Amino acid sequence: MREEAREKARERAKELVEQMTIDEVISQLSYNAPAIDRLGIQEYNWWNEGLHGVARAGTATIFPQAIGMAATWNEKILKEVGEAVATEARAKYNESKRHGDRDIYKGLTLWTPNINIFRDPRWGRGHETLGEDPYLTSKLAVEEIKGLQGDGEYLKVAACAKHFAVHSGPEAVRHSFDAKTSKKDMRETYLPAFKAAVCEANVEAVMGAYNRTNGEPCCAHGELIGDILRGEWGFEGHFVSDCWAIRDFHEHHGVTKNGVQSSALALNKGCDLNCGCSYLCLKEALNKQLVKKSDLKQAAIRLFTTRFLLGMFDENKFDKIDYLEVESKKHLNLAREVAEESIVLLKNDGILPLNKEKIKTIGVIGPNANSRRSLDGNYHGTASRYITALEGIQDYVGEDIRVLYSVGCELSSEKSEVLSAKPYDRISEALSVADYCDVIVLCLGLDETLEGEEGDTGNAYFSGDKKDLLLPKPQQILLDALLNLNKPMIVSIFSGSAMDLRTAQNANALLQTWYPGAMGGKALANIIFGEVSPSAKLPITIYKDTDCLPDFEDYSMENRTYRYLKDEPLFPFGFGLNYGDTYLESVDILDEIPDRSRGLNLRVEISNRGRATKDVVQVYVKNDSKYAALNPTLVEFEKIAISSGERAIIELKINEDAFKVVDNEGQFITDGKSSKIYIGLSAPDVLSERLTKKKCKCIDMDWLI
Repeated sequence: MREEAREKARERAKELVEQMTIDEVISQLSYNAPAIDRLGIQEYNWWNEGLHGVARAGTATIFPQAIGMAATWNEKILKEVGEAVATEARAKYNESKRHGDRDIYKGLTLWTPNINIFRDPRWGRGHETLGEDPYLTSKLAVEEIKGLQGDGEYLKVAACAKHFAVHSGPEAVRHSFDAKTSKKDMRETYLPAFKAAVCEANVEAVMGAYNRTNGEPCCAHGELIGDILRGEWGFEGHFVSDCWAIRDFHEHHGVTKNGVQSSALALNKGCDLNCGCSYLCLKEALNKQLVKKSDLKQAAIRLFTTRFLLGMFDENKFDKIDYLEVESKKHLNLAREVAEESIVLLKNDGILPLNKEKIKTIGVIGPNANSRRSLDGNYHGTASRYITALEGIQDYVGEDIRVLYSVGCELSSEKSEVLSAKPYDRISEALSVADYCDVIVLCLGLDETLEGEEGDTGNAYFSGDKKDLLLPKPQQILLDALLNLNKPMIVSIFSGSAMDLRTAQNANALLQTWYPGAMGGKALANIIFGEVSPSAKLPITIYKDTDCLPDFEDYSMENRTYRYLKDEPLFPFGFGLNYGDTYLESVDILDEIPDRSRGLNLRVEISNRGRATKDVVQVYVKNDSKYAALNPTLVEFEKIAISSGERAIIELKINEDAFKVVDNEGQFITDGKSSKIYIGLSAPDVLSERLTKKKCKCIDMDWLI
């Protein structure tokens, strides 16, 4: 249905654009497109955000930040989040339109998801992504995009895959930086998620990155946009620049001399929509014969095709979505559920879940214990109610347990009170709280002021990147002071990226909580007290430090992410504990004659000898080829719920692409005569086996065909 609708929308767009003057055509190619009253075209601002809820437009449900959603390893729940975000975007659009408000952040084109690969933990925007693995990112992004866009005649909203394509810091130099990558890394790591977004999810828009890739600006890249995106993949939607990225062509990259040349270069290379003001120069570019009228019209046709697909010129079923959908009970419950599935249990010596009947006093300490910012991440909306970790615990225990609180220290500054004579002036209060309590919940980490996008309001460091993986010094001092008491302690880390947790892992339990959204405190309390079992898995590697990593500006995958890492990390990709006792009992190949050119079908039996929980069955492959990644790579996964005492059977399909490798020319080839297939509840590495005390099952396949 959507393909027929696209063809109809395209024809209507052509007819409309043909009625425009060339000045009117050019006016529609900037993100803040004005009205053309004589043609019944209303003004439209293309810029809206929906990374984990409708952002920057007032009240909306705030879901966990993208990296937390990735930690769920749950495709179904990502689709549900997409559907909820699209519903709220429609509700807010309908109301804004009714009041004649067509300003920024009020539209139906959401510049989400961010599907760049989180290759380096120092990158400040990594928490906007779905992790470090191309396959996991692809699978989750496809479902999120489907949820956002829907599958009917009209798009519910238009999703946008960004930032195409080789982009993951450093933030400080992104406007001038040239990310150089090999053909192998390009095809194996940086492009797969974008290909899936286009070819499997039919994403409506793609946004270019600020930087150059192999010499060409990403928003005017002949190979990436022309040859691959539109040529090889057949992308039919519209391409949008990142904001003011086209201006960077002449101001920072030095590939053009002025705005006229920059706008012409971008348009000629396939950029339809300019977030910025450079396309105001297109009339002069046309007069100087640097662009053609036909190319200007083609860009406008693509943009109006999207607007017709969104039903902006028709009555459609989405017009009936009303404002009561915003922060509905259903969406808030979903936000809590996603948060519960996003929190990764990294260590548990048996202290969790806490037994409420055996505790009289609990101490909740730390700069993120009662911080709303620690719930948000970046690109977020505004909740009508936030439940912090402190509030979640207070709500859960009610009058039954006394809850004592101390901030302990500030997030990164030395003093809570400016006039204090000594630094770290809340440490003594934290120690007092610890003295009087039976158990400590210590909430540390970062927030969007310490990791985020270059130039974002509130960044402590202008770039938003981290210089290292250490907790800020005040938090290190607080952590050391509390550990020295030898009190039962649970540490919860609120951050969007890998931190150096070597000291924190000395606590009795350690939780990676990410930025869990407005309902995060309730979700954390439910996990701590055992209302739900944690079930998340790491979508990134948690390194011990940055010593093992290449230079931040090096885009080679050598010794990066679990696929190429040579050194043992602190916590491995795919790892996460729960309150159950799940085992992989057996694996059987269902194919009578296995043939890697058709993929492989498996039947997997799982048992649970402990509490009811969810867990993730993970499949990795190591092909016998000199072009294979250094370590086994993820090729399939499925999250399942399994009750206490239950034995469950699932069937998994390993795609034929799992048995291909990428050679140095960027070609996918079938190489080698054998493959090792690992099936387990974690990755097949020594550290995962040591931490889980469980080993993956391995199938050796010698290929006859």
